[in-house]
Amino acid sequence: MKQPEPVQQVKYRRDTALQTLVGAIPYAQFLGIQFERHGDELTAVLPFDETHIGNPILPALHGGAIASFMEVTAIVELSWAMLWEDLESGRLNAESMALDMPRLPKTIDFTIDYLRTGLPRDAYARARVNRSGRRYASVHVEAWQDNRARLFAQATGHFLMPQPPLPPSGGR
Repeated sequence: MKQPEPVQQVKYRRDTALQTLVGAIPYAQFLGIQFERHGDELTAVLPFDETHIGNPILPALHGGAIASFMEVTAIVELSWAMLWEDLESGRLNAESMALDMPRLPKTIDFTIDYLRTGLPRDAYARARVNRSGRRYASVHVEAWQDNRARLFAQATGHFLMPQPPLPPSGGR
């Protein structure tokens, strides 16, 4: 009987894959977006930064920073869901992912509801994939700050799924 993989090795493989995935999105680094992983569940974190303030009088987070944070959250969640099975089965090597990064979904549209002012503090978001097919996916995102039940924004996005590469032609 095959021995189960040591838990530290499983965590390392998953964390390495997630860091590589997030690292493939330069705007996530620009905003400072981080991801916390618990099993296959991801929570995005937008640490507060003065550069995220749009209205210094209130002060309030800029709507563009909020929208970008939520769109990155949706793309990472959708990509993570696509990669999960291959990562867990060993078909995808977390260490070589950076060299052969799978293509990311492309945004078709992204609609945001700003429910209340984003305060000058850390923000959190979680995405849920509503539908994911071969060509199209729909994702819902919720964002909060101090209280998970008190959302300050929510969004729905539709994405074009990356197509697998075509097999090489037989010498033509």
